[in-house]
Amino acid sequence: MFESLSRISLFALYHLTLALGIALLPLTLVVRQFGVRLPVGRLVETVGTAYENAAATE
Repeated sequence: MFESLSRISLFALYHLTLALGIALLPLTLVVRQFGVRLPVGRLVETVGTAYENAAATE
């Protein structure tokens, strides 16, 4: 049961980070012109990897 809850939570977190990345895209493009990089892509990738690992262990 705990594994199922964990997997569902990671799935929701993954989709939330995707939505956050899409919402922050205009801001990311503006601040990139000033040399600042937001680590949104790395965040999405990390959460996606965690979800894949949790789904593979079922």
